[in-house]
Amino acid sequence: MSSKRQIFDGDFSPERIRAEGFGNMFAGALFGGALVGGMGVFIYILIVISSFLPPESKEADDPTPDSFSYYEQIIDETVA
Repeated sequence: MSSKRQIFDGDFSPERIRAEGFGNMFAGALFGGALVGGMGVFIYILIVISSFLPPESKEADDPTPDSFSYYEQIIDETVA
């Protein structure tokens, strides 16, 4: 009895290798689906929370107006 575990338990038949490959692809697809689904649920929860806010809060001025000021560049044409 060997304490060392062999890959595929020593079974290298084409059926076993194909089953292992498809199993790993299926696990990856489940992980990717859970990741995308989790993001969808997070966005939906934010939408539900925002539906409870009063309309005035959605029309209010930005409390941090300078936070995105680096996106706007003022062009001074007087400088030669």
